[in-house]
Amino acid sequence: MSSSSSPAVFHKKITAAGILIATGIVFGDIGTSPLYTLNAVFHHRVITEEVALGALSAIFWTLFFQTTLKYVIITLQADNKGEGGIFSLYALIRRFWGKWLLIPAMAGGAFLMADGIITPPISVASAIEGLQKINPNIDTVPIIIVILILLFTFQQFGTDKIGKVFGPVMVVWFTFIGVLGVMALSHEPGVFKALNPYYAYVMLKEVPGGFWLLGSIFLCTTGAEALYSDMGHCGRNNIRISWIYIKIMLILSYAGQTAWLLQHTGQPLDTVSPFYHIVPDAIYIPTLAIATLATIIASQALISGCFTLVNEAIRLDIWPRHRVLFPGNIKGQLYIPFLNWLLMAGCLGMVLYFKESTKMEAAFGLSVTLTMLMSTVLINFYLHAKRVPMIWVVLITGLFLVIELGFLTANLQKIKEGGWITLIIGAILFAIMYVWRKGRTITNSLKKMVPIEEYIPLLKRLSLDEKIPKYATNLVYLTSSGSPRKIEKSALNSILSKSPKRADIYWFVHVNVLNEPYAMRYHVETIVKDDLYYIEFNLGFRIEPRIDYYFRQVVNELVKTQEVDVSTRHEQHYQESRIGDFKFLIMESFLSYENDMPFWKNILMKSYFNLKYLSVKESINFGLDPSNVTVEKYPVVVNAVQHPPLERQ
Repeated sequence: MSSSSSPAVFHKKITAAGILIATGIVFGDIGTSPLYTLNAVFHHRVITEEVALGALSAIFWTLFFQTTLKYVIITLQADNKGEGGIFSLYALIRRFWGKWLLIPAMAGGAFLMADGIITPPISVASAIEGLQKINPNIDTVPIIIVILILLFTFQQFGTDKIGKVFGPVMVVWFTFIGVLGVMALSHEPGVFKALNPYYAYVMLKEVPGGFWLLGSIFLCTTGAEALYSDMGHCGRNNIRISWIYIKIMLILSYAGQTAWLLQHTGQPLDTVSPFYHIVPDAIYIPTLAIATLATIIASQALISGCFTLVNEAIRLDIWPRHRVLFPGNIKGQLYIPFLNWLLMAGCLGMVLYFKESTKMEAAFGLSVTLTMLMSTVLINFYLHAKRVPMIWVVLITGLFLVIELGFLTANLQKIKEGGWITLIIGAILFAIMYVWRKGRTITNSLKKMVPIEEYIPLLKRLSLDEKIPKYATNLVYLTSSGSPRKIEKSALNSILSKSPKRADIYWFVHVNVLNEPYAMRYHVETIVKDDLYYIEFNLGFRIEPRIDYYFRQVVNELVKTQEVDVSTRHEQHYQESRIGDFKFLIMESFLSYENDMPFWKNILMKSYFNLKYLSVKESINFGLDPSNVTVEKYPVVVNAVQHPPLERQ
């Protein structure tokens, strides 16, 4: 979809290519869950008919309520100019309900990123562990580590070429698991009686510890949140149509595994997943190969989703700025080096700590449950904003809250088994977002804005004073002011104080990040013709802010329309460019020693400025040519120190 395409038209379209892309990108995570879900259910448990049929029943209805009803039918309606995801949803509703909704949005985003650290290890491990059926003593950890290192190393080159095979491979995968399920069902055709929710009720109510099995059953729907995040790549209707086929194949796979379990009641499950037990020996090696490929694709989709998520958070000013690269030609594809290597370190740490997929399962699911709860909170306010009748809002959100709180309660037992890791990771990621947002709010509130009119005579006189050496033809300040009438005092001090900076034209540039994803608009205010201008760029939260390039385009346009007259410049006879040289001046704050803050505020502000050191420089973030940039530092005083008076001796 190009930026000029109508999102409404794009989401209504149903095309073979769109369905193929949706199958490859959107459903990778949920599509590989048959590898480990039932294995997790029967881990350290003797196979019984009640649990086997109850688990299948619970899986069927979880996929219906959580994936089909919540995400495919309801949540996909909440598109922000064609885009989905928890931050897109927040950006869509914050104008109705205020910025406090940022808390659940940040929590949901944090735990979704935590999920991005555990999904690649558990997916790849669950596929590779199929080798243990051939050789029970094989150490799978080195193989998993090599695959993950290759996967993360490959990110920097983009996935547009290999991405073309994602769809066909996943179509083969889903068809394959469905056919395997049908083959296994031939021995136990009565297994479909488990679609009756009564069997799930029996398992939860009558089997000892049955309720706690929900924590493992929940694994069947992990990936539903990613389905919503990738809506902008594939289109709503393409996702919905492809889900029909995919859901049938998933149910057949789970039913086939349940049929095998029913034939082995009374026996403990070994380390090999029930999925691999229903694979005929003749095609076992090819199955391992395609399962590994499917898990790599699932991991790739989630890594790309994390990049998109963090980029949105950067644009919404709730995450430290990092360098964002666009390695491929696919719309929306991006690469964040810092995040890539951080995710890789996290994934490798998970593999080395847990070693087996059944142990990783303890850390999995808990973070996704929390993400889903947060999205339910936001969906509640979205339905209110859409003026859905109150009775339906209460019924819909009430239903999902009951289901998700049930899953969350069951998942809480995983905390001691390893779930604490993803909770800590999610909490750290949330803390980073909170500190960044709060720190930015405090520093921005301390910026003193002054009326530009008071300084116009001084700036005009400085511009014409040839006794002062010229600093630049065009001196450009990036300003946080959304009005051309008021500018930061620090910027005007930079021009007039210390050594005055003479320029032919002074420009103040403001970058405004919009709620919509792909907007690219600007407007110009002439404060003093040929002396002082204000430009505001209105960019979507998924647009790379290449301000150097955009600014030159705007200035050239102004020269063409004669809104800026450069004909009197003496230097133009010697320069190739008619508009002369540019100097971007970045004002960078630092925490002054002259602060006397309460303990928690002191911790927060120091943490914020430490995060600034880890983040990318403003010049890189705004796409400025380093040869044209000067950085000036100024102190931030939150609470001034009250010094006792000095006494002269």
